[in-house]
Amino acid sequence: MTPSGSPVVPVAVMLLLLWGAPWTHGRRSDVRIITDENWKELLEGEWMIEFYAPWCPACQNLQPEWENFAEWGEDLEVNVAKVDVTEQPGLSGRFIITALPTIYHCKDGEFRRYQGPRTKKDFINFISEKEWKSIEPVSSWFGPGSVLMSSMSALFQLSMWIRTCHSYFIEDLGLPVWGSYAVFALATLLSGLLLGLCMIFVADCLFPSKRRRPQPYPSKKLLPESSQPLQKVEEEQEDDEDDVSEEEAGSKEGTNKDFAQNAIRQRSVGPSLATDKS
Repeated sequence: MTPSGSPVVPVAVMLLLLWGAPWTHGRRSDVRIITDENWKELLEGEWMIEFYAPWCPACQNLQPEWENFAEWGEDLEVNVAKVDVTEQPGLSGRFIITALPTIYHCKDGEFRRYQGPRTKKDFINFISEKEWKSIEPVSSWFGPGSVLMSSMSALFQLSMWIRTCHSYFIEDLGLPVWGSYAVFALATLLSGLLLGLCMIFVADCLFPSKRRRPQPYPSKKLLPESSQPLQKVEEEQEDDEDDVSEEEAGSKEGTNKDFAQNAIRQRSVGPSLATDKS
C-alpha cells in the first residue's frame, strides 16, 4: 500500500501538464511574417497577404479567421502571410496601403486586391474555386517591384526615420519641438545645397560649356592656310578703301575745274557789262 505522502502522484501530474502544455496553450502559427528583407518571396508561388496594425480593432477581429485559414494553407497549396505596417513602413508604401486591414492575393508575381467577405470559408472558396481570376491584377507600373513603388517605399522609410529622429530629439535629448523643427529645416537647406552642387557638377561634366577664346591677330609674315580667307577679306577692304579715296579725289578735281570755269565766265562777263553801260 502506497503511503499518502508519496511524491509519485504529484510528479506524474506535473509531467502530464508539461507534456500537454504546447497543445493546451496553443499551437505554432502557420501564418508567415513578411518584412522588407524577405518580401521578394511573394513573387513566387501563390500567396494571401494581410496588412494589419496591432492597434486596429478590425485587424484584431480578423486575426482568428486568418489563423484558421492559415491551417488550410498546406491543403490549398497557398502561403498565408501577414505584414505589420507599424514595423514595416516600406512595405506599406510599396503596396499603397490606405486602409486596414488590407488583403492581397499574389500568383506568380501578379497581385490582386481582395475585397470580399473576411471569413475563413470565404478565403478558402476564393482559393479553391479560383475566384481571384475575375479580379484585374495590379498594373505593372504600380506593382510592388516597379521603380515607382520602390521610390514610394524609400519615401515611407525616410518618413519613419524622420519621425524616429524627432522622437529622439524631444524625448532623449530634451529639445523643444521648435528646436527639432529647426534642426530638420537646417538639414533640409544643407542637403538641398549639396544636391544642387552635385547636379551642377554632373551637368558640367556631361555637357561642358563651349568657351570662345580670343583668336590672335595673324601676322603678315607667317599666314597659315586657316588665315587665308581672313587675308582675302582684308585685301578686299583695302581695295575698297583705295577705290573710295580715288573717287573722292576725282570728285574734288571735278569740283575744282567747275569752280575755275565759273570764275573765267564771270571775268568775261564783267567787261561786256562795262561796254554796255558806256
